[in-house]
Amino acid sequence: MDRSRASPGGGIDSQLWRRLARWGSRGPEWFVRAAPPLVGLVACALAAERRRFVADNLQRVRGSRGAVRDAVDTAATFTSYAACLAEVLGAGSVHARPPTAVVHGELHLLDACASGDGVVFATAHTGGWETVGPLLSRDHHLRVMIAERPERDERARAIQDDARRAQGLLVAHVGDDPVSALPLARHLREGGVVALQVDRMPAGMRARSVTLFGRPGRVPEGPLRLAALARAPLLPVFAARVGHRRYVVHVDAPVRLPTRPSEGELDAAAQSLATALETFVRAHPTQWFHFRAD
Repeated sequence: MDRSRASPGGGIDSQLWRRLARWGSRGPEWFVRAAPPLVGLVACALAAERRRFVADNLQRVRGSRGAVRDAVDTAATFTSYAACLAEVLGAGSVHARPPTAVVHGELHLLDACASGDGVVFATAHTGGWETVGPLLSRDHHLRVMIAERPERDERARAIQDDARRAQGLLVAHVGDDPVSALPLARHLREGGVVALQVDRMPAGMRARSVTLFGRPGRVPEGPLRLAALARAPLLPVFAARVGHRRYVVHVDAPVRLPTRPSEGELDAAAQSLATALETFVRAHPTQWFHFRAD
């Protein structure tokens, strides 16, 4: 995922912002609890265009709840994002206690991992998605690789990647060159897990048409093709932050594709992922960090 497109405001994910966020995330626990929500509120107030998009997106997900409730939920989306970012960047801090998670659908995870052929996590930019990988790695002895498109700001990307590696995650940056995806296929053949987001559509990326929140939507085709090529199940995995370093994880039934799927099989798999995402986001609307149109 290109974070510069997903961040809540111009400059909010710049190198300077992340350096400040990393510095703040390594402070005392009371500070790490209190500061991110305040920063999120400031970002919500300043980023008018992103604020309007979040408000529109919330209405798309769960309908209008009235001006006051819509404003509160919009602000909650920004504050949740800030808190999640601080907790990721605080990985390895002497003040940070280990995160915890309640996993719903754990049997689906065990089912997908049973063959040992690797698993493709189909995830989204929701609360705690970068923390779930380390938790599952720890509890289920999985080697999780996060794959996303390179950011425009390499120094900002390095800060984020260092925080991920501190949690035991592997990181791969995949661009338009097909060769850049080879490490993902290799990791799957070795029995690893590759986590890919299905709620972002960078320009030029091939996609499958789906119905999402009652409207036409798109799911990237790359995760589907990768899973088919590697003979790995696609596992919808979504997370939400429910408290300071506390998360809930929802795992849906694996989606399996043949090595050479038909157009219809690809479309059906894409819709299964979209339906899983829709169900999760409807239950946790302020945890979907979708700050602008793709």
